[in-house]
Amino acid sequence: MSGKKINFQEKYSKFTKHWSPRIIEEMNDYQFKLEKIKGEFVWHDHKDTDETFIVIKGEMLLKFRNKEVKLTSGEMYVVPKGVEHKPCAENECKILVIEPRGVINTGEAGGELTINKDQWI
Repeated sequence: MSGKKINFQEKYSKFTKHWSPRIIEEMNDYQFKLEKIKGEFVWHDHKDTDETFIVIKGEMLLKFRNKEVKLTSGEMYVVPKGVEHKPCAENECKILVIEPRGVINTGEAGGELTINKDQWI
């Protein structure tokens, strides 16, 4: 933990790639990750942990096998562990994801959007 103030907009200005989470801080065993999303991600789950999505700017859709949840700026949703989901955004959306250190973004689904190495900004 840095003990320093973090400005989201300044951090977002440091990267452009979609679906590429960037760690901005840690608290205990949890990481705070800024991400820009656009288009559709992959269906996946996280067997051992919940995952929190907070929309900073824009809107996104969390698809589940039996429903969809639309989130807009200032809203959040906690996806329970083991629940298959697929984040989507028609236009670029800036989000904050909170999850334990070591969680792979695509779970066990794998694929070209998998990030295996922590990327700090």
